Amino acid sequence: MIVLTPLKKFQFPIYAECITPEFFEGKTIAELAELSVYEGNKQKKLGDIFKIEQDPAETPNITINGDVSEVRRIGIRMKKGEIVINGNAGMHLGEKMSGGKITVNGDAGGWTGSDMKGGLIEIHGNGSDYLASPYRGSSTGMRGGLIVVDGSVGADSAINMHGGVIKIKGGAGQFLGFGMDDGTIYVKAQTGTRAGACMKGGKIILAGTIEEVLPTFTIDSIKPKVKVDENETATGPFYVFLGDRAEKGTGKIFVAKANNPQLNTYEKFL
Repeated sequence: MIVLTPLKKFQFPIYAECITPEFFEGKTIAELAELSVYEGNKQKKLGDIFKIEQDPAETPNITINGDVSEVRRIGIRMKKGEIVINGNAGMHLGEKMSGGKITVNGDAGGWTGSDMKGGLIEIHGNGSDYLASPYRGSSTGMRGGLIVVDGSVGADSAINMHGGVIKIKGGAGQFLGFGMDDGTIYVKAQTGTRAGACMKGGKIILAGTIEEVLPTFTIDSIKPKVKVDENETATGPFYVFLGDRAEKGTGKIFVAKANNPQLNTYEKFL
């Protein structure tokens, strides 16, 4: 196992695409220290910003101890292995990831899991805006894998989601699942407005509260429970809404009946 410790508090963004198990594999400490990174617009070496040590433990492959909230693109294109970050993580964590596992014992920055295709990201703090969402202008978001957030996430999460599962134990900001095509989002606490806007497919499970459901969704039924994934089922009852009809969508939003009494007026349409 390789252990990285920041040598200072970072004042500028650090771009460190080299921090992946594949890139580190087979390299000596001296070779790792020579890997190229950028601090702002200045090219640096990995050894200039991190203390690099070898630990005899076999897993995880990489451990980062300290605040790396300014370090971006850790785990980019990761296909195997494991990274553990004991602190806050920067933007674009696990971008284009297709395998392996990333654990953050802190908060994670924006665009975590962007264009994710597989693997597992666990965030034991909060996620920022654009969790699992693509860059602006892109039509394809998360396509596979699993993201679990113990806290809450910001706005515009899971935009244009095409597959995979996201579990959020806290709340979520507005525009959750905008343009969603497939996959599953499960939120246990409060969700912001406009959830599922322009949704075409997939399912959003809201076990907490939501102020309103968009008028372009129609109520379909009330279900006692809903399957999240192979390992978890959410217990209801849930109102089931279909949409977004403005997009001729066939997606489903499941909203906890007990936590949203303001929605009981829809029952007359069943």
